Amino acid sequence: MTQIEKLGVIGAGQMGNGIAHVAAQSGLTVVMLDVAQAALDKGLATLAKNMDRQVSKGTLAKADRDAAMARISTSTDYAAFGDCDLVIEAATEREDIKNRIFATLTPHLKADALVASNTSSIPITRLAAATDRPGRFVGMHFFNPVPLMKLVEVIRGLATDDATVDAVAALAGRMGKTVAYAADYPAFIVNRILLPMINEACFALHEGVGDVASIDAGMKLGCNHPMGPLELADYIGLDTCLAVLRVLQEGMGDPKYRPSPLLAKYVEAGWLGRKSGRGFYDYGVTPPKPTR
Repeated sequence: MTQIEKLGVIGAGQMGNGIAHVAAQSGLTVVMLDVAQAALDKGLATLAKNMDRQVSKGTLAKADRDAAMARISTSTDYAAFGDCDLVIEAATEREDIKNRIFATLTPHLKADALVASNTSSIPITRLAAATDRPGRFVGMHFFNPVPLMKLVEVIRGLATDDATVDAVAALAGRMGKTVAYAADYPAFIVNRILLPMINEACFALHEGVGDVASIDAGMKLGCNHPMGPLELADYIGLDTCLAVLRVLQEGMGDPKYRPSPLLAKYVEAGWLGRKSGRGFYDYGVTPPKPTR
């Protein structure tokens, strides 16, 4: 089984910097890559701010925070992954983008390096086939925010070997995560269940069954969910929700996964949720106000 001590992370956004955070805090050396230095600077600043919050709460010693930060380096050059034991792709949920990333990445890797995708929906077998190492390719789906969420879905592709699954499961445990093993079906376990619920909330809003506040209050108070489905959609990103639903619809061939036209309309308008400042809620005011 591959011993993972140096980790590469592709993407310095919400998921990428979160994965780098928990990896460095777990004692791994981390290289975080993005297409632009500005994105890396922003991701590193977010990561540092989140660690500082842990220090202020007493859950992380300042010396441990400083040591973790020192284990993280950044680069815009894929050659920086040359001695990594595992590289995790945490880019946008678009298969064409991921395939371009893997085509650029694999020539720089050592022969026994593992590759994982943090995809939340795209079949692992299909992504693995676009690389030179399908046996050493696996799905490793973290949840947002990565430092707080305890679950990692590990998804074996058709060609993924046992040693690869064992290595990433051991790594997840080292990071303090619990592993759920998912079969390679579109959206895996969590999003296969979660996204249809969010989509149904969008249909309910579109059809006037309830307004944003009522739908979210209904699920929070009636089902004891910590966040309402529309609030959660904003947190995930409406573009990501739409992408996962489209993968489900295409992969399963079932009309029950048809994305809500209202969800698609919000994405077309650029109302993507928290990251754009507006989605089902307007985040330009405090507290956020429903937009419908």
